[in-house]
Order: sequence, then structure tokens, then C-alpha cells
Amino acid sequence: MQTRFTVTTHGPGLYEFTDQVTSWVSGTGLLTLFVRHTSASLLIQENADPEVQTDLQNFFHRLVPPTTDPSMSYLTHTYEGPDDMPAHIKAAMMPVSLSIPVTNGALALGTWQGIYLFEHRNAPHHREIIAHLGT
Repeated sequence: MQTRFTVTTHGPGLYEFTDQVTSWVSGTGLLTLFVRHTSASLLIQENADPEVQTDLQNFFHRLVPPTTDPSMSYLTHTYEGPDDMPAHIKAAMMPVSLSIPVTNGALALGTWQGIYLFEHRNAPHHREIIAHLGT
């Protein structure tokens, strides 16, 4: 069983789409999610306190700043904007796919866990995530 989810982003940040996935899954099996982009990632992260998402975004921005930062002067892929190559680096550091058990039609997530697309680019995007539920 497969489907596609689209997450619309408005710049860098974590965008939760747990509800979309929850409403689609059924039965029992292993759900695989895969983001079809090289400048975004997928995460399972706390969804109770929004400060967690803010802190994660701030941490990765400090870890991999835009190419306008002097510490990034060694990068050569800069023609798509100062956020592009850093977005590729972040996507290389974080998962682009997730596996989540599904039991009796429910995601086996913990109490405070949510599924997020982590957008690394400044411009708005429509990010596509492929979902596959196998037995």
C-alpha cells in the first residue's frame, strides 16, 4: 500500500504531518516514509513543547550557517543562494527516511512523538513524502 503526502513549507523549520499519516494507515505492518528532496529531512521528534522545534532549528542553523557566514567560505556550490548548500549538508546529516511500526491501524509512536518534515531552505516549497506500508 502506497501514497504520497505533500507538506507545504514557508521557510526553515519543522512541519508536523503526523495527523495526515495517522489518518492514512490501517492494518499492521511497517510504515516507511521517504522525502523526495535533497534539502529537507524527516524526523520523529517531541510534539508537546514547540520550544523543542525552535531549539532544533536554531542549533542546526548555528551548526551549518548560510554561505554568507565567513566560516562557510570554503563552499563552492553557492549559485542557488546562501541557504542552498547548507540545506544539502543538513539533509546529509539527518534522515531522509523513517520506519515506524503500525499495530492494529495505529502508529506505534510514543506519547510525545510526532512526525516532522524539517525544511532547510528559506523559500516556500511543496515537499513530497512517499509512504509505503508493508506487512
